[in-house]
Amino acid sequence: MNKKLIYTLFSICLVLAIGCKQSDPPVTPIKVVDEPSGRVGDSIRFSGLDWKVKIYETQKWGPGPNFFSGNEEDITVDSNGFLHMKIVNRNGQWMSTEVISDDNMGYGTYIFTVDGDLENIPENIVLGLFTWDNKTFQAEANSEVDIEISKWGAKNDKWTLQYGVQPINFGTLYPERRFRPEYTLGSLVGVTTHAFTWTDTLISWVTFAGDTYGEGKVLASWKFDLNNPARIKTESGRDADPIIIPAPGLETRARINLWITPWVNAAPTDGKEQEIVIRRFDYRPI
Repeated sequence: MNKKLIYTLFSICLVLAIGCKQSDPPVTPIKVVDEPSGRVGDSIRFSGLDWKVKIYETQKWGPGPNFFSGNEEDITVDSNGFLHMKIVNRNGQWMSTEVISDDNMGYGTYIFTVDGDLENIPENIVLGLFTWDNKTFQAEANSEVDIEISKWGAKNDKWTLQYGVQPINFGTLYPERRFRPEYTLGSLVGVTTHAFTWTDTLISWVTFAGDTYGEGKVLASWKFDLNNPARIKTESGRDADPIIIPAPGLETRARINLWITPWVNAAPTDGKEQEIVIRRFDYRPI
């Protein structure tokens, strides 16, 4: 091999070697988790938010009233970041579960993506996706806007989805403040996304098939506006001020609960423990 050819090959190899040193080494892609999720004591991290676990294990509390479990096996977040909530029997006592967002929330869109059979459920079980404020009873009826899944004691009821704005039934039933849509049977089995948008003049609800808000088939929807009459919430001997659309307060939180209606039966009527999976929650303020 002549010297010129050797020099040329050496030069090529040198350029390649320098180029390799200047390039970043290959990196194996890894899954990046922005924020940890999981249970720590009476707090749980889910969907990028901290939630307080409601615990009343020796005293019954509303709704229901029920006992609410603080056991770490009854409210968990799995490796996918999905929230699992249960109704369980512990030491002969049935326990419900509830979580409350640490963050204050107000007008805006609340989105809950749920994975489970929301149709073939015991008639005395309720899944609640809602807002609440402990400090606004008098002026705003606790600032409660609801999406609820239940048969409300009617075993043969086919329709389990209910949209509502409180007060609905505190001594007096105000049927115009709730809507129980009829949908294609079977469509609430699997993954569904439920949302409401709350403003001072209009509340609108919508349920989609699948796990994405604004996409997929619309299964149900409803709107409630200021054309409705003002109503009074009566509870524990007190009357709230008349309201049409409640306003949020300084301590309005998002809440999720799974509970028993004890006026039907103090235990799930099928005698089994219950579980629901909330894949995701999103709040989009206005």
